[in-house]
Amino acid sequence: MAPCSDPFERLLADAVSAGVCPGMVWAVGDARTTLSAGAVGLLDPADPTGPMRDDTLFDVASLTKILAVWAVVGTLVDAGKLDLSAPLGRYWPAAAGRPLADVTAHHLLTHTAGMPLRANLRHLYGSDPQDVRDGVLAERLRHRPGEAVAYTDRAALILGYLAEHLTRRPLPRLAEERIWTPLGMTETRYGPLPAALRERCAPTEYDEESGRHLRGTVHDFSARLLGGACGIAGVFTTAGDVGRFLRHLLAPVPGTFSAEWTAGSLRVHTGGLEPPRGLFWHPAPGTAPADDVWSHFGFTGTGMWVSPARDRWAVLLTNRLHLTRDPGPLARVREVFRTLAFP
Repeated sequence: MAPCSDPFERLLADAVSAGVCPGMVWAVGDARTTLSAGAVGLLDPADPTGPMRDDTLFDVASLTKILAVWAVVGTLVDAGKLDLSAPLGRYWPAAAGRPLADVTAHHLLTHTAGMPLRANLRHLYGSDPQDVRDGVLAERLRHRPGEAVAYTDRAALILGYLAEHLTRRPLPRLAEERIWTPLGMTETRYGPLPAALRERCAPTEYDEESGRHLRGTVHDFSARLLGGACGIAGVFTTAGDVGRFLRHLLAPVPGTFSAEWTAGSLRVHTGGLEPPRGLFWHPAPGTAPADDVWSHFGFTGTGMWVSPARDRWAVLLTNRLHLTRDPGPLARVREVFRTLAFP
């Protein structure tokens, strides 16, 4: 058999052979087209006859924060319905009189709000979604807004609640109507997935409660607690659909978030604080802000990159979590993948 000529396929096939993850699907492109795409490895290690495919559905975990929350917030900013610099307590009754009152949407988007870090929501607030919402919105801050950068899932959760308050519509419907449908992202949806789609969904971690690997049900426990759909996680999609989304960042489609929102987000908003952050995006590991390669990753093993200056986007989806919680091996593969995609 002749050796593979595609450097992306060689890299990712070698990673699968080394046990980094069961399989991977990738796509790399520019504003006009896809330059490289494919799939390697197995969909499910329990079935050696089932290959990973281009149309495999993935639980993309924290990519939800970009594909749903960041994008929907952009439409609200574009429409003049959200002022990023206004304290939440001035216009959101749920935040008024609480520590959150002095936080702005800008603080949340840059992870400088001082919100508590990731924690077990059920342990803190119980299992009722309304109790969780009330508890999250009433929580004390770790520090004054704007003093430090600290990534927390709660930022996206609160922004999702805020978008729902401003529109009186649930986040999944907002994302579908304002983002996914206009961009032709027909494979993208919040879970749980219907039975007809679960067969081509990559399974993630073994779940003690159900006694099987999660497949078509979101891995993130907080998202499951909230019915599978929230600002933190819950979206399932394909590499092709993520590519459509990223291509829009380079060549905007009318009727969704604007080029101005993208350009404003893909620059440092945290001043001299470390690590530097854009609006929910961050400079890709191994790069500096001046390199203009921005990224976002998901705990299940997903990642995406975009660079307007280089006219390039890339997506790499895996179910690394099926095998291990150790992010190190996949992080090293991502670094090489990024250097190939953004020469």
